[in-house]
Amino acid sequence: MKVLHILPLGLLIAGVAACASVEAPAPRAASSGAPVPIEGYDWHLSTDETEAKLAYGLAESDELRLGLSCTLGSGRLEVSAMRPAGVGEIHLESGGETERFPARSEPSQLHEGVFLTADTRTAEPVFQRFRKVGWLADWQGTKRETYVPHPAAAPDIERFFAFCG
Repeated sequence: MKVLHILPLGLLIAGVAACASVEAPAPRAASSGAPVPIEGYDWHLSTDETEAKLAYGLAESDELRLGLSCTLGSGRLEVSAMRPAGVGEIHLESGGETERFPARSEPSQLHEGVFLTADTRTAEPVFQRFRKVGWLADWQGTKRETYVPHPAAAPDIERFFAFCG
């Protein structure tokens, strides 16, 4: 009877020994988890003497995903986005910071849905993180879109916030 108890233990040891002799696969490079730019879409900065706009979308088109605007040195932002009718807030995230901004709604003249506008401050943690990590995510219900600059546009994010104050 003792042989029956030893047999399963012997099989387990032999199995472990066999696994130990198999060469482990080479480790894979770890992903940073950081979002990446989308071909054709980018952050676009425009300024004049007193106002600046930073918009994410397709260049020279009506395809606006998210817009930020400010008056020189004000420390205030106006955030704009398109949404389906009935939505009354803009929900943003950057590098772990998140914020929901109550917004004014008006019918869109260019697309179905509504055009939302929210007033806020450049000092909000989500915008301070955006300045550091270089990307902003826009939540629409359970859908999350990340807005990442291409390398040439990345410095425009800091230029925008420096202008706004």
